[in-house]
Amino acid sequence: MFRLDRNIGIAHNHETDPYKEYWKNQSIEERLKAANYLNSVAFNFSLENPPVLDRTVFSMRKLSE
Repeated sequence: MFRLDRNIGIAHNHETDPYKEYWKNQSIEERLKAANYLNSVAFNFSLENPPVLDRTVFSMRKLSE
């Protein structure tokens, strides 16, 4: 089991990022899969069973004109 350490990291400028070319060559689907994996690690949820959005938290109001 891996654990994400949020205290360790290196700030990169987009222009000097060593992985820039690698990710430019990946498809959009591969980029989204990687982003989804990183979110699952950061927020501790399973890729097979992601959390659902609690829609009761939000409310809508009609703007008066």
